Amino acid sequence: MRKTEQAAWFNPHASPLERYMACKAMAKGYAESRKTDKARLSHARAFCAAVLDAYWAAMCKQNASGMKAKAFEADFASLPAEAGSMAGQMGELVATFPVEDAGFLVGSIYTVMLPDALRSSLGAFYTPPPLVSRLLDLAEDAGFDFVCGSAIDPACGGGAFLAPVALRMVAAAEQAGEEPSWILARLGKRLAGAEIDPFAAWMTRVLLDAALIPLCKAAGRRLPDVVRVGDSLQGDLGEGFDLVVGNPPYGRVTLGEDMRATYARSLFGHANLYGLFTDLALRLTKPGGVVAYLTPTSFLGGQYFKELRRLLTTEARPVAFDLVADRDGVFDDVLQETLLTTYRVGGGAAPATVSLVVPKGLNAATVRPLGPVSLDASGDPWLLPRSEADAAFMGTMAGMATRLADIGYAVSTGPLVWNRHKDQLRTKKTKGVLPIIWAESVTGEGFAFAADRRGHVPFIELKTRQDHLVDTQASILVQRTTSKEQARRIIAAVMPQDFIDRFGGAVVENHLNRIVPTTLVPPAIRPETLAVVLNTEVVDRAFRCISGSVAVSAYELNAIPLPSIDGLQAVERMLEEGAPLVAIERKVASFYGLTL
Repeated sequence: MRKTEQAAWFNPHASPLERYMACKAMAKGYAESRKTDKARLSHARAFCAAVLDAYWAAMCKQNASGMKAKAFEADFASLPAEAGSMAGQMGELVATFPVEDAGFLVGSIYTVMLPDALRSSLGAFYTPPPLVSRLLDLAEDAGFDFVCGSAIDPACGGGAFLAPVALRMVAAAEQAGEEPSWILARLGKRLAGAEIDPFAAWMTRVLLDAALIPLCKAAGRRLPDVVRVGDSLQGDLGEGFDLVVGNPPYGRVTLGEDMRATYARSLFGHANLYGLFTDLALRLTKPGGVVAYLTPTSFLGGQYFKELRRLLTTEARPVAFDLVADRDGVFDDVLQETLLTTYRVGGGAAPATVSLVVPKGLNAATVRPLGPVSLDASGDPWLLPRSEADAAFMGTMAGMATRLADIGYAVSTGPLVWNRHKDQLRTKKTKGVLPIIWAESVTGEGFAFAADRRGHVPFIELKTRQDHLVDTQASILVQRTTSKEQARRIIAAVMPQDFIDRFGGAVVENHLNRIVPTTLVPPAIRPETLAVVLNTEVVDRAFRCISGSVAVSAYELNAIPLPSIDGLQAVERMLEEGAPLVAIERKVASFYGLTL
């Protein structure tokens, strides 16, 4: 144990949440001390099983029940005495939290203890309680009835959603005057879950049963098993559910021919697990039913999700989008932005609501409405406001038809994947070598040839038949990876013609986009003008309304609504006349209906 973790764990004045966080850190350290991934997995399961045993005992004591927990059909590794004691105390601590929180609290310990490769392949990240609560509220707003509706979580993990859904069903039925035995009988038919990880499925069963101990005690019997073990994407889960809910796994996955054929309607290029689970949800939900998911935001604008967006606006109606405001701290070790979404299957066209949800601790969140948004079924990127200020110019952007292609420019990715050409990299300029343009050459201040990051060298010696790697004309270079926390998502600079001529060409690395004049449409403005426009605050804001990931893709750059050709040429004249950048910013903002 580290001293800070020990201090929090043993401090009698520490809050329950502080003690939990200290224990989770210690559990992770314990798992990481195992010598192999196999040992780490077995000890992660043994530790969490001990947590669940203690939690179950505490819950039975609270409810004066003698119910026995469902057993896991496998033996667990033997824990050292210190680890076993800590797990037992952890289970007792979890029992002091609201019962709805247990799935997240125990599940989060399990996932941080898993080997990194396994966790990544499972896409396992548990959902904080305030986001679970908010998503269930949105599901009800979209039309789901907790009194009589059926629900399934096709990737139910540790029960972070399934137990809260069950508790809401019970509360609604009790309010309607139903008897405990009837509530329990109907719950067994209305509730379902599936999970590919057998241990996580067992955790769901135990945590669901623990949440329902009072009901089972009153009814004189327990809930039948509603969780199946298996791959939901390839299994038969039935159909006709009123609600499909959850936080599906995510991560790029390689599909076999049969799977690709099954989900072909929502695929374009690479497949992502959460995209497949979204397609699955539409198949599981009956007409008029609701899909309520927490997912990354990358499907909002990414090219690989264009067919999924088309599907979601033809087979269903997007009802609500809640963007999660603080990315750090929502999920352990996750850097992607996330959002809550609800869809009404088979619904007609209507604007969707967009809000910002800000988690506040373990059991609260604030919600700030941003406004309505209308989405078409073309598969093009969905423009969503990211702040109250963005909502003011969404309508203007929707009417802006000009794109890069219309003004004579095309976007492509830098052709050099440097680790495929390691033997050609050079540190000095000699005959036959050309400069490599890395991402650090493009800054907010402009273009400056540099190769100062670790592993980067300034030159490459080309071989025969590698002319396709060489740029011989000036282009606008745009960094391909930026985050929402940065001051600007779009960082663009012109690689000037005189630099290219001095070296006889240049080779642009794969972490940059190139925006180059096309031969089909004469450029309406010079590259220097376009770079200035792309670097303005308002165009950056427009891009943020499109982009759902840290990638600044060619596809999303091509989708940015731009001022008309007349407007862009007016900006070019201002630059030629020496107008200051602040005047340019105001002029470009005016085209988007904004006043700076």
